Amino acid sequence: MENGVLKVRNIQNQQDADKILEALNHVWGIDKVEINQTKGEASFAYDERMASTEDFVQAVKDSGFEVTDKMEVTKP
Repeated sequence: MENGVLKVRNIQNQQDADKILEALNHVWGIDKVEINQTKGEASFAYDERMASTEDFVQAVKDSGFEVTDKMEVTKP
């Protein structure tokens, strides 16, 4: 498992956060998603054998939001 953090532009309210949360939860291999509205970040744990950075970025874009920076990846 790895941990990822995406910077997401224009998270205005809980409804926006819920859209991003739902989109990321549908990516195969993802586990434990958290959205920080104040920081504009989506953080999550995932199995790097099942999903890639592009999968997460595309899920956020498909939910109507823009990723503003490269994904940060760390091992727990």
